[in-house]
Amino acid sequence: MKDVAALAQVSTKTVSNVVTGTVFVRPETVERVEAAMAELHFVPNLNARGLRNGRTGIIAVALPDLGTPYSADLLHHIVEVAHERGFAVQVEETAAEPGREEELLSRARAHLIDGLILNPIRLEDSVVEHADHLPPVVLIGEVEQLIDRVTIDSRAAGNAITRHLIERGARRIAVVGGDDRPDLATATSRLRLAGYRDALAEAGIPHDAALELNPFPWTTASGAAAIDEIDARGAGFDAVVAFTDSLALGVLHALHARGLRVPDDVLVTGFDDIEMAAFVSPSLTTVRLDRRAFAEEALRLLADRMTRRDAPPRAVTVPFEVIVRASTGD
Repeated sequence: MKDVAALAQVSTKTVSNVVTGTVFVRPETVERVEAAMAELHFVPNLNARGLRNGRTGIIAVALPDLGTPYSADLLHHIVEVAHERGFAVQVEETAAEPGREEELLSRARAHLIDGLILNPIRLEDSVVEHADHLPPVVLIGEVEQLIDRVTIDSRAAGNAITRHLIERGARRIAVVGGDDRPDLATATSRLRLAGYRDALAEAGIPHDAALELNPFPWTTASGAAAIDEIDARGAGFDAVVAFTDSLALGVLHALHARGLRVPDDVLVTGFDDIEMAAFVSPSLTTVRLDRRAFAEEALRLLADRMTRRDAPPRAVTVPFEVIVRASTGD
């Protein structure tokens, strides 16, 4: 640090202020210090900083399934925003092993990481439902708990996408991913299904259990298999609302294999607006979630919780929008 200060012609305190970002430093001075740091290959000693402020500079993010396009894109934004805030990120996958949340919680309690961002698919299986004293934690997704969380209104989103299909003339709307069984259904599945049923009721259309199916896991192959199952039930349909784009891609494949045209014979919608949704043929009508906003709000809440442990919990709802494309006749 003394070498950087000498090269930049500033004090070591100024170099420290630039590194920590805790005190305002004039932009031209910051530029000079950063140029000196780059020239000397100076790397701040994060371990020493951690001893002073009690932090490691590391957070952990646990998502259910890192193999999905949605999770990959969300994780990309979380890592990007975390780095902007000066955090390194440890990543974990928890769908097959919910106990991995407990391992991360233990690391946080031991001060090996500063905080957690968790995405439980069922609150009943999550460590936050059973832990007494939580370290800084932010939940993302639709689970409801009296701790900091970032979510979307999945019930409203399920309602909006179903209303779109009804407005396009659909009356026999199959739902792929919908489930309300308390012992099996995820919070996302329950809420989106409730929104779907709300929209049917508002239009005076009775819901038909034969049209509701929740294949697991929510993969493209599962979406295709769901159409096989609905056909086997003998339940005719003129539209499909799938609760992820990955499921919807499987639905499109299965309908094409049967010689059914989308949108002429069947309307199809998805959820998440993954990149492929705009490029599949026909392009997919879907619900878009602002994943950058998800990441920004989650990191903001987590950073605040690290400094204000006794503050009341907060919930932030990130908006959604229906993106209309060719699969519903755009």
